[in-house]
Amino acid sequence: MLRYLNFDTYILKSTNISFLIKLPAIKDIWVFSCIEGSQSNFLNQSFKINNISKIIIPNLHISNVSGLLGLLSTLNLTGRTKSLHIYSPIDLKYYLDLGKKYSKTNFSYTLYIHVLKTGLIVNQYGCRIYALDCHSRYEFFIIQSEQYGTFQLDKAKNNYLLPGPLYGKLKKGLSFLFPDGFILNGSNFTSCNALGSQISCLFSFFYYRQVFESIDDTRVILFM
Repeated sequence: MLRYLNFDTYILKSTNISFLIKLPAIKDIWVFSCIEGSQSNFLNQSFKINNISKIIIPNLHISNVSGLLGLLSTLNLTGRTKSLHIYSPIDLKYYLDLGKKYSKTNFSYTLYIHVLKTGLIVNQYGCRIYALDCHSRYEFFIIQSEQYGTFQLDKAKNNYLLPGPLYGKLKKGLSFLFPDGFILNGSNFTSCNALGSQISCLFSFFYYRQVFESIDDTRVILFM
């Protein structure tokens, strides 16, 4: 298990690899690649599958979708009503339609399928996910926004600062110069900002040198 700032990331291993982001504040789970045995992996690590809100599929190779229909059917059996978003190449819709037809299954929840394309695909809860089309499969770059420091209310009161618009300006890091030369520095009343994490999800070991140079400061997860 790998931990990051305000979201947790997990690697679920079977014969293939699935990557998972858990956002504790909103109890959402985002899954990258739905491998065979995904449900067992979720249960073994005490994840609630009903908290899955997004499933991101890099390509339509059977290894990445073999657990998808089973997971969607189980969500239906649990009485799920919350909508589910899937990000994938365009042809996944036909795969799901055929699966529902031959299994005679309909989903009780709304299923949204977003067709992947190069660029920003998710921008929610301080987390941005970018997709890059690389030789008919998609790579993903996950960027967590910078977390602003917490305003220290007790410290402001101890310095006889009255509540008001001044607090908001100090929280932004602004400084104020008084007539007597005293400087009121906002950074003295706010904890340090926390830099966001950057994660690169790559699905091949064969990359050009410039690709690795461009992701030099990120955490890299390779899927094979």
